[in-house]
Amino acid sequence: MRLGLSLGYQTAWSTPADHLALAQEADRLGYSVVWAAEAYGSDSPSMLAWMAGQTERIDIGSAVMQIPARTPAMTAMTAATIDALSGGRFRLGLGVSGPQVSEGWHGVRFGKPLARTREYVDIVKLAVGRKEVAYDGEFYTLPLPDGPGKALRLGFRPPREHIPIYLAAVGPKNLELAGEIADGWLAVFFAPEYAQEQLASVTAGRARAGRELAGFDVVPSVPVVVGDDLDSCAELVRWYAALYVGGMGSRQQNFYNQLATRMGYGDAAREVQDLYLAKRQRDAAAAVPLEFIDRTSLLGPKERIAERMRQYAEAGVTTLSVTLFAADRDSGVQTLRTVAEALDLSGVGE
Repeated sequence: MRLGLSLGYQTAWSTPADHLALAQEADRLGYSVVWAAEAYGSDSPSMLAWMAGQTERIDIGSAVMQIPARTPAMTAMTAATIDALSGGRFRLGLGVSGPQVSEGWHGVRFGKPLARTREYVDIVKLAVGRKEVAYDGEFYTLPLPDGPGKALRLGFRPPREHIPIYLAAVGPKNLELAGEIADGWLAVFFAPEYAQEQLASVTAGRARAGRELAGFDVVPSVPVVVGDDLDSCAELVRWYAALYVGGMGSRQQNFYNQLATRMGYGDAAREVQDLYLAKRQRDAAAAVPLEFIDRTSLLGPKERIAERMRQYAEAGVTTLSVTLFAADRDSGVQTLRTVAEALDLSGVGE
């Protein structure tokens, strides 16, 4: 199992300089990949291109580039460009986002996200592979049939004809799609105790494509808090868990709430959502079960984190990407070092 660093996106309490410092420390420590995200603030490609020029070995990954934000051809151009800038170190993580962001921010209908994702990935692969991009799908038709457009191919040669593609997937059907058309899965709220059911969906998708699970990169983004007191560590993650389980999406369509329910936390998930949507965020955070936080995070002293890492590896994780819940840059750097030491201690590192 390898280590990754999930930076997320820029917030009121982070700066690009902070994220760069953490990426550079992860690079020095031998982490395999650093991921940057986007929602409706900072974008991931700008951050990744900036970090690509100031790191040496670590891979640079989007987790994610939003499918409704760009045409598939634009995504292919961006991916190929960052791959060239980084010397072949780019990983393309894609996701459909959610209906509120897709329709509210980008003005793109959210309907049929799986079919849209399949077509999108098809076109990205054509373009990155420098094949002539001609496509006749439900969502994308290239070139348009009633105008002067013609089928084109990417206008320069990137370092690789295939850039690894990852899908951010939560539901069973999306997991199957990731296994079928992608090289890896970007997971959230991943618990080793529940992994078998999720990986069964991925395996079904791999089988549909005539492949086995071996070689497929399973990449959960896992909150990490180092400390001696488990309850105190968990408190730092509560607000994050409550936001996703309670407030991401609508009452009718919250993928993270549905995931928590499938994991056996249905009653708690409903309570967290009710409280969050009633604008009682503090109560919603308090209602998130400690067991749910502990199962989906790395909490406690280094030795406990090492033991938990063994469970992640046994569950099939190949790249464990940590999200730092640290107060400042210096404590974040120290957490990165402790996580690297924990991986050595665990005996499951590559």
